Amino acid sequence: MCSSPAELQSAVKKTGEISTALEILHSVFGYQAFRSGQEEVIQAALNGQDSLVVMATGSGKSLCYQIPALCFNGLTLVISPLISLMKDQVDQLLANGIEADYLNSTQTFEQQQQVQNKAISGQLKLVYLSPEKVMTDGFFRFISLCHVSFIAIDEAHCISQWGHDFRPEYTQLGGLKSCFPTAPIMALTATADYSTRQDILQNLQLNRPHLYVGSFDRPNIRYTLVEKFKPMEQLCHFVAAQKGKSGIVYCNSRNKVERITEALKKRGVSAAGYHAGMENAQREQVQRAFQRDNVQVVVATIAFGMGINKSNVRFVAHFDLSRSIEAYYQETGRAGRDDLPAEAVLFYEPADYAWLQKILLEEPESPQRDIKQHKLEAVGEFAESQTCRRLVLLNYFGENRQKPCNNCDICLDPPKKYDGLIDAQKVLSTVYRTGQRFGVQYVIAVLRGMHNQKIKENQHDSLSVYAIGKDKSKEYWQSVIRQLIHLGLLQQVISDNGFSNATTLQLTESARPVLRGEVALQLATPRLSSIAAVSAPQRSAMINYDKDLFARLRFLRKQIADKENIPPYIVFSDATLQEMAHYLPQNSSEMLQINGVGAVKLERFGQVFMNIIRDHKAALSPIGKADFSLR
Repeated sequence: MCSSPAELQSAVKKTGEISTALEILHSVFGYQAFRSGQEEVIQAALNGQDSLVVMATGSGKSLCYQIPALCFNGLTLVISPLISLMKDQVDQLLANGIEADYLNSTQTFEQQQQVQNKAISGQLKLVYLSPEKVMTDGFFRFISLCHVSFIAIDEAHCISQWGHDFRPEYTQLGGLKSCFPTAPIMALTATADYSTRQDILQNLQLNRPHLYVGSFDRPNIRYTLVEKFKPMEQLCHFVAAQKGKSGIVYCNSRNKVERITEALKKRGVSAAGYHAGMENAQREQVQRAFQRDNVQVVVATIAFGMGINKSNVRFVAHFDLSRSIEAYYQETGRAGRDDLPAEAVLFYEPADYAWLQKILLEEPESPQRDIKQHKLEAVGEFAESQTCRRLVLLNYFGENRQKPCNNCDICLDPPKKYDGLIDAQKVLSTVYRTGQRFGVQYVIAVLRGMHNQKIKENQHDSLSVYAIGKDKSKEYWQSVIRQLIHLGLLQQVISDNGFSNATTLQLTESARPVLRGEVALQLATPRLSSIAAVSAPQRSAMINYDKDLFARLRFLRKQIADKENIPPYIVFSDATLQEMAHYLPQNSSEMLQINGVGAVKLERFGQVFMNIIRDHKAALSPIGKADFSLR
């Protein structure tokens, strides 16, 4: 018979052993073994040691502080800037039989008083709160009446000026150590390079901290870049090909959010928009519908996603370039948190980078702008890379690797090269002879000999370069021009030159020997149908599970979730349901061997899932369906 969470907590009060923490992992959270790094981080906390934990999204950071929280006698404070994530985390803890609550600005005074009273009386093991609440007089009056044993600071990169999401309110957290000298502090983040880590350690004044930096690799995510030719059509085609899978589309403006949402709806996709210009109630409604699988796709600015703990997001698409590698990594990390195959697709053209660069240079000069410039250059290099995309990401974070991943567009479909000298000369000559005053589309129109009014007015239809590229498509020349930009032969300049802040193409000094034919030039064969590679099916992480049974279990999960008024993934994740559909557990003992099934969830939900499995197995038995044995 499994112990209850309360019984296990009582046992740990006496022992503090990692073996009891492992029992909590089994019986409370339903996992069979620690993931990489979890055991050593938890052990450090149980030893009373401060720590900085850097783990990729989906690697199990939350358990690193939730399990020690159950091991200590008193209260654990979890500081997080993400209000939506607080509720999500609390709902998941409650589903596992753990007493937890949160304090934030969405609650009334009376609701906050109720939470504080429960904490003071010892009814709660974890309280989530925002950094704004910490270090205030009201907070200290309340917390002085509690026995605080442990403090976790999530999204710890926000405290660092080098972090991609620096937040001034986080700087006050540096006083926590002196206020709670006996409580170990654990700072956690998914993204922190060396400079950011050093800043976190210094600002939080951690005492001889244990440092754990895990792998940044998310091998289940396929990274793909798609050149923009007809971007709206390409995006809609990709999302429609996902056939109902849950996903997020990121873009950089509210207007784009609304246009993309409408375009997807016209394609029959269940989509909703999310941006900071919407009313709070409307945003909460969208997030709730997404979490509960009532909406397939959310189209959002970066205002959405950091507070999403939804495990079954199967794709993240970026319609625009992120402002940093860290932001891109965190946003793509919303996909595949259950370790099942997921897609990260970036739709890109060099003008996206040029536009972000222009906006950044409009900011006043400051050290913070210099940091943003460095990070923008890094994400631009990632987008323009011709080497394995995963290697670019991992090496950026200091995880030095050389072996290609075989799960990105560069590895799966390596660029094919051709002698591109003549094509380059045609483009460069056209840019030069039109005065280096026009953008990509105009240059292509001249190349292809288009009959438009602007070309006639400028008398560019009489130039020797007019129509010299009429045998190739617009998309072909777009690809060639982008490569010439990547190679530094052309540059894009955004300036107010009478063309409404137009982006113009200009030759660089490196273009001269190419124009003269003094050097050879290899270009990548333009990929005019690269979107097809994106929608190629991925092999499932567990290929032997019964697909029909999995569908029935998902339907049951949705019914239970709606009745319980919680998101479906809080009942069981997709990965847990796939294990059920693979191993076909028939009784409580077998069900507890399924990852994600703990004692409380078994008691609350296990019987109805086992009933479905038994019925399904019985229906299959006459036709000799092979049995799966539990491991």
